[in-house]
Amino acid sequence: MRLDAFAPAKVNLFLHVGGPDAADYHPISSLMLFADVGDTVSLRPADALSFEATGRFGGQIPVDDGNLVVRAASALRARLGGPIPPFRLILDKALPIAAGLGGGSSDAGAALRLLREALAPDLPDVELEAVAASLGADGAACLWGAPVLAQGRGERLSLAPLLPDLHAVLVNPLVPSPTGAVYRAYDAAVAPGGEAMPPLLDGLTSVEEVCAWLAGFTRNDLQAPAVALQPRIGEVLDLLADEPETLLARMSGSGATCFALCAGDIEAEGLAERIEQMRPSWWVKRCRLGGPWA
Repeated sequence: MRLDAFAPAKVNLFLHVGGPDAADYHPISSLMLFADVGDTVSLRPADALSFEATGRFGGQIPVDDGNLVVRAASALRARLGGPIPPFRLILDKALPIAAGLGGGSSDAGAALRLLREALAPDLPDVELEAVAASLGADGAACLWGAPVLAQGRGERLSLAPLLPDLHAVLVNPLVPSPTGAVYRAYDAAVAPGGEAMPPLLDGLTSVEEVCAWLAGFTRNDLQAPAVALQPRIGEVLDLLADEPETLLARMSGSGATCFALCAGDIEAEGLAERIEQMRPSWWVKRCRLGGPWA
């Protein structure tokens, strides 16, 4: 059996973060959409269980159990029990590493979907979701790649508000933005904003209305500490904000990827081409935000 699955990039339109609880976890609220750009996970028959990483960023990731795809496969095999046929998982890594795009979690979700199709098509969704959730805070949200509101530690999921198609440009300056360091810098802030969910407005029918709501009621609480640790992120945000096509510029997750929302695909295409010309060493992708794209 030869199967392929798309692993879309996750984008946090907002990310509200509370202070650490007794177990040192940070409660959040976030609206996650998924882009029509991402990685690809493939399943191929093999003589022995194996994993391979290819693509632009494939050489930068581990191919042992430090990789979420390998951990996802191990977790599902343990859940199923008994002997299973050997297979080879291949990850075509097109997204930057540790970029605030949920790439590892999305890759794991794609692998779980493939493995269920190949090995256990009758396994209920709820059981596959439990395996995904065991892999990390973004695991459950990234399993299906559908718009979702996340709360708690990221495990409490609910339907996202209905939004119009959003056209965006993703920009990563290809500098590290380690999640742990960003959270520690956030904890050192004088006045953390807290994880309360913003008012959710119904009937937003245009990208301009969406951007006005995001700018007026939401934020990414990790953006300021990430910029303080890695000023190149601030350079990306300043550059995007100064361009005429940008309606809203913000960082996703803990960085270093930032996004600009644009009025339409033509504006996003023009902005992406200009950023690529100005900063040829950066990773730049025009996309649509929504999902699921599988």
